[in-house]
Amino acid sequence: MDKEEDKQELEKDPISKLKDILPKEIGFVKAEYEGPDIALYVSNIGAVYSDESLVKNLSSTIKRKLIIRSDPSKLEDPEKAKAKIMELIPKEAEVSSIKFVPDFSEVYIEALKPGLVIGKGGSTLKSIVTETHWMPKVLRTPTINSDVINGVRQLILKESDFRKKFLTNIGKKISAPIMKTEWLKATALGGFREVGRSSLLLETNHSKILIDCGISPEPGIKGVDANNGGENKAYPYLDSANITINDLDAIIITHAHMDHIGFLPYLFKYGYDGPVYCTPPTRDLMALLLYDYVRLVQRNGGTPLYDEKDIKKMLMHTITREYGEVTNVTDEIKLTYHNAGHILGSATVHLHIGEGMYNIVHTGDMKFGYTRLLDPADTKYPRIDALFIESTYGGSSDVMPNRQESEIMLMDNIKRTIDNGGKVLIPLFSVGRSQEIMLVLEAYLSNNSKYKIEAPIYLDGMILEASAIHTAYPEYLKASLQHRILSNRSPFESEIFEVAKGEKDEILEKGPAVILASGGMLNGGTSLDYFSAMAEDPKNMVIFVGYNSASSLGRRIQNGLKELTLPDEEGKLVHKEIKLQVVTVEGFSGHSDRRQLINFTQEIKPNPKRIFTMHGEESKCEDLARALGNRLRAESRAPMNLDSIRLK
Repeated sequence: MDKEEDKQELEKDPISKLKDILPKEIGFVKAEYEGPDIALYVSNIGAVYSDESLVKNLSSTIKRKLIIRSDPSKLEDPEKAKAKIMELIPKEAEVSSIKFVPDFSEVYIEALKPGLVIGKGGSTLKSIVTETHWMPKVLRTPTINSDVINGVRQLILKESDFRKKFLTNIGKKISAPIMKTEWLKATALGGFREVGRSSLLLETNHSKILIDCGISPEPGIKGVDANNGGENKAYPYLDSANITINDLDAIIITHAHMDHIGFLPYLFKYGYDGPVYCTPPTRDLMALLLYDYVRLVQRNGGTPLYDEKDIKKMLMHTITREYGEVTNVTDEIKLTYHNAGHILGSATVHLHIGEGMYNIVHTGDMKFGYTRLLDPADTKYPRIDALFIESTYGGSSDVMPNRQESEIMLMDNIKRTIDNGGKVLIPLFSVGRSQEIMLVLEAYLSNNSKYKIEAPIYLDGMILEASAIHTAYPEYLKASLQHRILSNRSPFESEIFEVAKGEKDEILEKGPAVILASGGMLNGGTSLDYFSAMAEDPKNMVIFVGYNSASSLGRRIQNGLKELTLPDEEGKLVHKEIKLQVVTVEGFSGHSDRRQLINFTQEIKPNPKRIFTMHGEESKCEDLARALGNRLRAESRAPMNLDSIRLK
């Protein structure tokens, strides 16, 4: 092949390449872009499944994820197809629903035991495809009913026509001829030398993408009126980036915490219509937290930044990706997610930019240490030119105690308070810390008589719904926990936990109790209601097990606040003296401490050439940057918000 032929081959779009290499016996019908993927429709679907390596080889050649579907004209009538599917799937799979999506020639099968739907080596799926021609998508039914999962899945199905058009348009944009990448710039729009409103803009001469788009935890909860001394510190500096919302090609989300996602629906409210990339659990957790944010602001008498229709619009524009999937998010930028170990579905972001011009790893929030819930953050990447690393606990004194000691300290405080006739309030982020503490309590109270307590453990707020979402994605959890959920022994459904169904007054009047309540920083949520009711009784205790930002009520209480004024149920301000015991138990955070952050950078392969610290108070970002620069002999710095950095 001469140089001219080489050039013509390189310039071919993926669909043209696919047509050239597809075996004739498959029966090509059509191929079309579907977001970052390509959907191939064939007349002989059985021939595809007779060659197990065919799809893999085709995907490798066109460098795209390939989705194989039957010619729509060959699809079995849905009622007949449903009957055949039910015959093929064993009853033990416990199928909860079968829904057909003609726009995609797919059938969604929800089951409590998806493995039985798939069959050994995918045998049952093959039978479904060859006998009905519908392409099955298997979804796990959560072991705890989840209104959020049901709502998200119904929305995606209901809007399949819109999704089809949206994904086709995105696919065409991504598949434009690759232009030469001449430069790369990063601009800090939030979350640098601070915790909150995380957002980083990456620009080339052809592409603009945003990594995270959050709000600050304190002022953001108050709605559109949030202001701090005349300077709004609640939201990212998007208006300072010299771009419009529709200049953005894509938004990449690392995980579902409000300081990383809280501003995202606002962009859709004002015209953004591009894709949002995240892992499947992150999508569902985003829905949970964002809907709750709207309700909470309204309950507090504020005006939310956006409403539910904007959140739904965001969900319809969301494209999910699993760990390890390489995805073109623009014609010159490839995204790969890796486990971050922070919360369910959290991901570090690896970006390959240009034809090998530059590679970035952005950690989001990460945990490189032991937890009962998740495996530690991944450390192996194909290449790293620049590392953006979180610094929440990056200060020189931020060394957490031994995990076993932390667990014993927690249980000792709970046991002592209950035995003395008091109540224990543990304010928790509903996603992550809640499930971690539930696992600790379940382990000690189920297996260790020393810590047995004669008191109920209540779950209040969004904790149960968040736990339900965990049971829908056990493959993202630690292997031992995954096994328990798949064996119908989920610790989140342990008999030691009671769901708070009545009024809080009833719980508070019943005597000693342990209360796990959402609202980890006491800035709002159900935890603040309990704290207000418990504050003046010295027999009670509040135990903080997670991060409290510098200006949060939780931090002020940790620092010795003795009295405060809070609104009651009718909105009247009531003065409260803080007489209950205040305890902080370190070691349960979903963030890495100083040692773990350093260990992560030493274990990460290959070694990064440049390091930028973020997501931490100013002194911690600066301190960690100095330490990493000295240890790794790499350029290391702590950028400020609004700094622009020429990376290439």
